[in-house]
This record gives sequence, C-alpha cells and structure tokens, in this order.
Amino acid sequence: MNEIFSNLSGAGNQSGIWLVVLIAMLIVEASTVSLTSLWFAAGALAALIAALLGAPFWLQVVLFLVAALALLLLIRPISVRYFGKMGIRTNVESLIGKDAVVTEDIDNVAGKGEATVDGVVWTARMKEKEGKCSKGSICNIDSIEGVKLILKEKEGV
Repeated sequence: MNEIFSNLSGAGNQSGIWLVVLIAMLIVEASTVSLTSLWFAAGALAALIAALLGAPFWLQVVLFLVAALALLLLIRPISVRYFGKMGIRTNVESLIGKDAVVTEDIDNVAGKGEATVDGVVWTARMKEKEGKCSKGSICNIDSIEGVKLILKEKEGV
C-alpha cells in the first residue's frame, strides 16, 4: 500500500488523476438525463484543488469523499424534488390522472373488473378496499399496481 502512495507522491501525478476523474464524471453526467455523477465531479474538483495546493494524497482522497458524499446527501434530495416536478411522465406514469371507461363490472371483493384507456384494455380495481363500479362508468386513474389500474370515482359526475 505504501508503494502505491509513494508512486503518487508527485503533485503533477495527483492533479492529473483528479483531472481525469473530474472529466470522466462530467462525461458520465452529460450522457445521462438525471443527476448521477455530478457529486463525484465536485469531489474530484475539491481534490484537484487540494492537489494543486500541495496537500498530501490521503487528504485529497478524504476531501473527495467528504465533498461528494456531502453534496449527494444534502443537495440531491432538493434537486430531485425540484427537477422531479418539471419532468415529463412517460409510459404508464402518463396514464395517472386520465379517465378510464369501465368495460367489465369492477368488484374488488370478487377480484374482477376491466377498464379501457386510450383503446388498451387493463385489469382494473377500485381504490376503496371493497369498491365496485358498473360497466360503462367513467373513472379516474389514481395509480397503477403492476398491470392493474387503480381507479377512483370521477369527481363531479
């Protein structure tokens, strides 16, 4: 282990390592649509600055880990909450809130029922535990559990 640290004793080598890590993390970040490696890029930047100032390698590693983990734990939840609201729902998530036409009576107790959304037939259940809904009714999609639509009575009908 000491051999590894002694081989990295030159500040040029150490700053080069952190520069490569920084660029790699920025490339990974640019190639994804969500915040995945920005935290590690910031940690690499902190370690790069420390290397350029002549800090020992062990301190650079500590700064990298502390900066990356601190940003990950403190800022990521806020950014996910902020960017999550602006995100575009895709696939089945885009169905939530839409109307569904009940094509077969829904009876949660009997475990039966179907509804159609955008021409696609789904297994359907009501949100209420013992819920029922008649064929031909229009309900609102509350959620999706596996391949089942969870419906609720449409308000204002």
